[in-house]
Amino acid sequence: MKGWLCENPVGVQALQWKELPTPEPGPGQLRVAIRAASLNFPDLLIVQNKYQVKPPLPFVPGTEFAGVVEAVGEGVSGFKPGMPVAAFTGTGGFATHALVPAALALPLPPGFAFEDAAAFICTYATAYHGLLDRAALKAGETVLVLGAAGGVGTAAIQVAKAAGARVIAAASSADKCTRCLEIGADAAINYADTDLRAELKTLTAGRGPDVVLDPVGGPLAEAAFRAIAWRGRYLVVGFAQGEIPALPLNLALLKGASLIGVFWGEFAKREPQANAAMMMQLAGWYAQGRIKPVLDRVLDMEQLPQAFERMSSRQVVGKLVVRNA
Repeated sequence: MKGWLCENPVGVQALQWKELPTPEPGPGQLRVAIRAASLNFPDLLIVQNKYQVKPPLPFVPGTEFAGVVEAVGEGVSGFKPGMPVAAFTGTGGFATHALVPAALALPLPPGFAFEDAAAFICTYATAYHGLLDRAALKAGETVLVLGAAGGVGTAAIQVAKAAGARVIAAASSADKCTRCLEIGADAAINYADTDLRAELKTLTAGRGPDVVLDPVGGPLAEAAFRAIAWRGRYLVVGFAQGEIPALPLNLALLKGASLIGVFWGEFAKREPQANAAMMMQLAGWYAQGRIKPVLDRVLDMEQLPQAFERMSSRQVVGKLVVRNA
């Protein structure tokens, strides 16, 4: 097998495409021949030694991928060679093969494209867990999605619309706003040249959004929280902008609002049955055509450095995917 090996986590430039031993699955494991993998923001942080999880060196990065089961370890039931699966494992995806704990593998229904499956689990699970589980979003409510053109953002637009909500997408350029409208947002705000709070007041007739989903952090957080509706729910998903904002807590008091953390990965570990039911629901929505990953580019696996470069430039709409021939 081959994989992008990180021996020194000083950045993407240190990754090397190397020949590696093809592993044999141990008890409870599958060996998966990887067809496609997607880039997530933690993939960049982990090779820069900036992520909270620091795997032992050397390691192959790549949190999320899809492929075909090649071999099954002892004690595994429900999987057999030839089955298509997707997985979110934290590492191992930027390669031709990976070992996957069977508990973390999602069997793919017929017709689920590998490129879509590789870009599915993390973003849609985060959006669904945040909007429907943590925020208890109801049909007819209004959702503001910050960073709406990103992977989590584009998934959140679709999940919120599938739940019957009105969606306001906020993105950093006119082109990204146009794309968000094409994906299904009801309105879009270019926060690079518009006062976010004032525009939200206009778009909601002064009421404000019921739910704010924020995977970005940074300086927009306070403006969005100040605009939130009475009994609004502010979902803290991540800090892709790089800055962890500090919010005046009196804002929560004045609006009767809730500040809610969204950590899908921990939810999946602590509540595996609820997570499995959620993934089944999402797979069903995909089969019905209600949701579909937005793919910015699909590149060859050996073009991973170019994919990282595009991610770093913040030009991506949706998800970047790399695939094996």
